[in-house]
Amino acid sequence: MAKKPVKTDTKHFLDGMSLALIEPDHLSEIVATAADISLLVSSEGRVTAVMINPHHPAFGQLEGWVGKHFNDIVTEESREKFNRRLKAIAAPDAKSLVVEVNHLGSAMWEFPIRYTMHRIEKGKSILMLGRDMRAIAEMQQQLVMAQIALERDYETQREMDTRYRVLMEATRDAMILLAMNTGRIVDVNAAAAAMLGASRQELAGGSIAQEFDGRRRGEFLESLSSIASSDTISPVELVARRSQNRLRVIPKLFRAAGERFMLCRLEAPEHANAPQSEISENLEKLYHEGSDAILFLDQDGIITYGNDAFMKLTDSTHLASVRGRSLGDFLARGLVDLRVILDNARRSRNLRLYSTKILNEFNGQISVEISATHFTDRPGQGFALVIRDASRADLLRRPGLTGGDDGMRSVMELVGSSTLKDIVAETTDVVEKMCIQTAVDLTRNNRLAAAEMLGLSRQSLYVKLRKFGLLEKSDE
Repeated sequence: MAKKPVKTDTKHFLDGMSLALIEPDHLSEIVATAADISLLVSSEGRVTAVMINPHHPAFGQLEGWVGKHFNDIVTEESREKFNRRLKAIAAPDAKSLVVEVNHLGSAMWEFPIRYTMHRIEKGKSILMLGRDMRAIAEMQQQLVMAQIALERDYETQREMDTRYRVLMEATRDAMILLAMNTGRIVDVNAAAAAMLGASRQELAGGSIAQEFDGRRRGEFLESLSSIASSDTISPVELVARRSQNRLRVIPKLFRAAGERFMLCRLEAPEHANAPQSEISENLEKLYHEGSDAILFLDQDGIITYGNDAFMKLTDSTHLASVRGRSLGDFLARGLVDLRVILDNARRSRNLRLYSTKILNEFNGQISVEISATHFTDRPGQGFALVIRDASRADLLRRPGLTGGDDGMRSVMELVGSSTLKDIVAETTDVVEKMCIQTAVDLTRNNRLAAAEMLGLSRQSLYVKLRKFGLLEKSDE
């Protein structure tokens, strides 16, 4: 027996008396609960009644809308849409219409509502049943923000990938990137491919252990991992299977996105770099283990590096306590000594055996001999100093009272033939002349620096130079 078709359109639903006549009180309740917000609007667009769904109290008090024109309670961009729908629904054959607007609350906050507009009372009023669209609008906003974030991340990833590619190709070092969980080559640059004797396409995705003679994957990766994790990384010497080149592999272990990777740098055969490496290693050992203090200064005489011998010489605890300080802080004559050392090193590139005294952290003085070299062939010009403790040699070289300088012998000859007062005056002149002559020699005849070293004015120095006959005729 064939079933009768079910009628689903609204007209037959009502005409067929499937829906009984509803009482006015129940009808108001149904209208109020069928939508989140219901408005009764006159044909001129003025709000005559407002009903809020009691199960959806998020709108607050909206009784103030009654008596206002609908355009006064929506945003400016929503007014034109409502006015078009209001004219369209006034047509004789018009059916229900849909309009989405943004309402303005009492606190000037906006909330979107989607209304269905129904004409009632023979076109005199319009029933607007609204659905709150805030949840959907928030979801749409979140989707838009997520899309923007994805686009931004995608652009950032593309930028980083481009930088990585350029760096791999531009660097002269041979680089191989390995995945530690598989032991396979993730990426390799052209320099590394040339050393291994294959193209990048052949090497990409292959096992790194197969590229070297006599290596098993597990043993090979474990060896590289242990070397990369140690404090002192020592290269692994291997022979490439394809090119038969003897290579040195220097591994660097890191983690990215939860996975472990290893960046391996390949070096050319050792004999090509052996002399330079040997010199570098020997110089490094001399710097750290040598008995003479070695200092590096910038252009202004500020200490940038110093070895352990300098720490011992000045009784300093560690490099951080002297780094950034002026060398003049450790010289007995302070900035005078520093200026003489730097000026002479700049003038001739080298200064040899400058004798002075070093002050330690407790103001003790130690006789030293300083050699300085000025570096001018690098971007950051500076000075390298070798400081040798001369206190013991100074004791051995210190002359006795019986020999040496003619002035001292002439003073000794006065004993017995002159009074003590005359001997002291003569001795003072001899000592004064020796000090002035030494200062002039140390400063290479720089009168201003010599005057500062002796604590004299420039005019007083010229007077004493003239007194002791140390002025040349061209200077007078």
